Formats: sequence, structure tokens, C-alpha cells
Amino acid sequence: MEAVWRIESARLIAGLARQVRDIGLAEELAQDALVTALEKWPDTGIPRNPGAWLMTTAKNRAVDLSRRDQNYQRKLEQIGRDTDNDHTPDASTGVGDINDDLLRLVFTACHPVLSTEAQVALTLRMLGGLTTDEIARAFLVAESTIAQRIVRAKKTLAKAGVPFEVPPEDERDARLAAVLGVIYLIFNEGYSATAGQDLMRPALCADALRLARVLAGLMPREAEVHGLVALLEIQASRAKSRVGSDGEPVLLLAQDRARWDQLLIRRGLAALKTAETLGGLGRPYTLQASIAACHANARTPEDTNWLRIAGLYEALALVAPSPIVELNHAVAIGMAFGPAVGLELLDELRDEPTLKDYHLLPSTRGDLLAKLGRTDEARAEFERAAGLTRNERERALLLSRVAAQ
Repeated sequence: MEAVWRIESARLIAGLARQVRDIGLAEELAQDALVTALEKWPDTGIPRNPGAWLMTTAKNRAVDLSRRDQNYQRKLEQIGRDTDNDHTPDASTGVGDINDDLLRLVFTACHPVLSTEAQVALTLRMLGGLTTDEIARAFLVAESTIAQRIVRAKKTLAKAGVPFEVPPEDERDARLAAVLGVIYLIFNEGYSATAGQDLMRPALCADALRLARVLAGLMPREAEVHGLVALLEIQASRAKSRVGSDGEPVLLLAQDRARWDQLLIRRGLAALKTAETLGGLGRPYTLQASIAACHANARTPEDTNWLRIAGLYEALALVAPSPIVELNHAVAIGMAFGPAVGLELLDELRDEPTLKDYHLLPSTRGDLLAKLGRTDEARAEFERAAGLTRNERERALLLSRVAAQ
């Protein structure tokens, strides 16, 4: 039942939202259908096409509600008009419409009228099929907080009269950037957890990667969608090697590359090639995927083409400037031309307000200082970084580096 819901819920909610034009109502109808399935399937068995069964049940529920409440009359008429054209998963001509519905749901969940936090929560709920409890545990916040975000998001969309549609072409690029940003944020939180006892939350990485793959299927001509898929596939390939047997973090250059998932790497490189073919060269996610590919193609740490990575970060800083990009550029420069050069660039960021509480700035300085033999300064930087991070595994690693100086 859980597997069926994870697979079918997004398409189910998307199809219902197209008909009733209300995401909140669509989700309620879908959940009512799930409750009915939980009551009946143990006796009748899972139907041949569970998605179509759930859709039919949800639509019948919508009709029942409409009959009871005249306020639903308009929606009832719409459902009636759509009945003959019902595009459930088993309809021979319905694939394009199902995809269109999913695409509408993606853009609606990531509408700019919502805050980033609300977009993330709604995306994971509607497209990821996660419960509020699962989302709350993933981001280490109270379940009530996530529930409130989702409720407020639905109300905001309804109050703003946000249409359930793929935005017009002149708005699509800006909206697509928000969609990609939400998926990227979800993956990053799974890849390097902000806080808590675990370095990673693999389930979040898996959800983000699945969403990115779905989006690539829905928008096959969008270069940056494939660029994001490429980046996530390659990053995910290193997941098993990033954590030691006791859960401790393993830094990139110390990882066992034999444990990198070659299937994910091949998929990522193929997606990168598609992105480049579609004109993604020089665009943010494709550039980041190219950087990840440099690591994936290096059989040993010594084989890493740091000069190319430094050049790619320089290009990335031009199209998507940020202090974190500059920090990573300084690391690459330090690897390519020596720690003194990297430290010089890094020190230009010491007064950057957005990095004031970012633990990777002092930890990176500590690494470069240690390579230069400036152990007392390195120790101080690692201690500062340990005090800034909220992730227990990262803190333990940084404190071990303090002791090693």
C-alpha cells in the first residue's frame, strides 16, 4: 500500500487538481480514496491498475461531496465534462495528459507566491508522497510546523487564485528556476544534513533524484533540467563512500572510489551530455555537473583535473555568483596552484556577511593553513568551525582535526 501510494499519489493529486482546480481539495479526495483502499483491498486484493482504481474512487467521492454541497456545483459540472475524457493511467491516449497534469502540479507547488520553505514542504507532500511526519523528521522541525506550512501554502495558493497550469512561456524560465532550486535544496539537505546525528539523509536524496528524473521526462528539451539530473546522479554515486562504518564523515579525497556507484555515474554523464547537446553549456546546473564529472572521471585523487575544476568554478561565478561559489573556487585554486594561493583568495571572503556563520569557511581555512604548516592557526579555525556546525558528525570530525594539529 505504501509503495502504491508513493508511485501513484502525485499523478492522482495532479489529475484531480486539474478537474477541481483546488490542490487542497484534490489532496483530500486522494486521501479519501486511499482510506477506502485500505478498507477494501485487504479483502478484494490490489486491483490490476491501482492508480485507475484510486482515481475512479476519488472522482466518485468528489461527486458525492458536490451533491451534498451546492458550493461544489461548478466543480461537479467540470468533473462531469471531464468524465468522458478521463485520462487515468490505463487510458490509451492519456499519457500526455498525465504528464501535463504532473507538470502543472510541479509549477503550482513551486509558485513564487509561496516561500521557499513552503515550496519545499508542498513539493515533498504532493510530488514526493511524504507524510508531514516524514518531512518534519527529514528537516528536524516539529511535525506541527510542517503541517502549518502545508496548510498555509494551500490557503495562499487558493487566496491568490493561482491557476493550475504550466505558466506561459515568458514566465516559464523564472518559474522553472524555482522548481529546480527546490529539488536541488531537497537533495542538498539529504546529502549534507544541516543538523542532527546523521551526516546524510539518503531518503531525501532519493526523493530529490526521483523528482528530477520525473521532471526530465516531463520537460525533455530543457537543458538545465538534464543538467540538474546529471549533477544529482553523480553526487548520489558517492553516497555510500561518504560515511564510514561508524557513521563518521569521509572526505572526498579519502573516499574509496571503488565504492562509487558506476551506474549512477554513467547515468549522470549521459544526462550531462544531453544537457550540453541542448545548449546547457555555461548554465549553472550543467556547470556544476561538469565539476562533479571531473571527480567522477578521476580514477584516483591525484588524477583529478583541478585546473579544469577551477576554470569551471570561475565560469559558474559569472553566471551564478555567490560567496559559496567563490569559496569552492578558492579550494580548487588551492588544489591546482598550492595552498598559499588558495588561502589568499579565501581570505578575501572573511568579511563576507553571508559566510559569517558558515562553518565551511573556517574549516576550509583550517585545511589550507594545516597544509602550510601553520598548525596553531589551523587548530583555531577547526575549533571555530566545530562551534558553528549543527551536525554532530561534522562536529566530531572537526574536533578530531583540532586534536591532530
